[in-house]
Amino acid sequence: MTAGGGPLAGIRIIELAGLGPAPFGAMLLADMGAEVVRVERVDGGNGIGVAVPFDVLARNRRSIRLDLKQDEGKAALLRMIDGADGLIEGFRPGVLERLGFAPDLLLERNPKLVVGRMTGWGQDGPLAQRAGHDINYIALAGALFSIGGRGGPPVPPLNLVGDFGGGGLVLAFGVVCALLEARGSGKGQVVDAAMVDGAALLTAGVHGMLAQGMFREDRGGTILNGGAPFYAVYECADGEFVTIGSLEPQFFALLQERLGIDPAEFGNRNDPRQWDGQRERLAAIFRSRTRDEWTRLLGDSDVCFAPVLRMTEAPQHPHNAARGVFVEVGGLVQPAPAPRFSRTAAGACTPPAVPGADTDAVLVAFGFSREEVTALHAGGVVAGAADAD
Repeated sequence: MTAGGGPLAGIRIIELAGLGPAPFGAMLLADMGAEVVRVERVDGGNGIGVAVPFDVLARNRRSIRLDLKQDEGKAALLRMIDGADGLIEGFRPGVLERLGFAPDLLLERNPKLVVGRMTGWGQDGPLAQRAGHDINYIALAGALFSIGGRGGPPVPPLNLVGDFGGGGLVLAFGVVCALLEARGSGKGQVVDAAMVDGAALLTAGVHGMLAQGMFREDRGGTILNGGAPFYAVYECADGEFVTIGSLEPQFFALLQERLGIDPAEFGNRNDPRQWDGQRERLAAIFRSRTRDEWTRLLGDSDVCFAPVLRMTEAPQHPHNAARGVFVEVGGLVQPAPAPRFSRTAAGACTPPAVPGADTDAVLVAFGFSREEVTALHAGGVVAGAADAD
């Protein structure tokens, strides 16, 4: 966990190591001070091809390597779960049960346990057992269709909407909600977090606009997906890009003033029939200067402007630097924990642990004797970092 505490200090979570959204959810909890222990395969592989120093999603955790194919390994994990507040897993529905860790069994042993389950399609439904990835979940949720340029296909927004926004973030939120409820009721429960559910949830505001007739289901033709000339991305003279978000009339009036545009000549910006011509006019203007020149001209104003920065550039921007939006952990620059708290701020992040780096210490912390730890090593049930292939 982060050194120095945080709002979730004192919470103990077991994470069955997996891919993408579940580790992201576990990272969010660990960022906020929860003690999260990653249970990794005894062979030491994480299955994603990302070397340990670069596995940002694994930061702020301790790691144990445990063989869940052996009865002794299953028994060891059950003992750990008995002493935990929550469990996070990202397997297909039914895998946890086949491993011998059905939620009903776990809740019988530890009545206050919160079991966070991360899947793509959910624990039930016609597609529950089908394989899938972010692009599939956001497609079925209706989130992907309207993202992209006019005349082209939908463009996946990296894997931010399904895996992370609709997946791991919703998982972490659900786990915290259940942990809070358990404090009063004394009863745990299962959190069924599905990326298709979360991706759909992220479109809530757009659904309202769609029902009111303020949003059309197309690409590059509405205010939010680049259709409006006053809420768009423009290319600059150097091939870089800037963003304009002058939605409110007063902000757009300021933009026209800064660009030297006569409002009477520009036309009615609220008339979509004029948008193509207005966009061409603005595009020609923005192509006349470089990104940095536009930043100097517009960056100190309320036109709602920002340069389009690469991920490698973002940490050096003065605003991001001043707020500490990015941190360096183990020599690797990465996003800092968020949000921020006035009283229970999280401390410094710790780098991802080598699989099995904390095997012995974790077992002892969960009540295993030194003799039991030695026996588990002798039987190949657990392994430390030095035992990796």
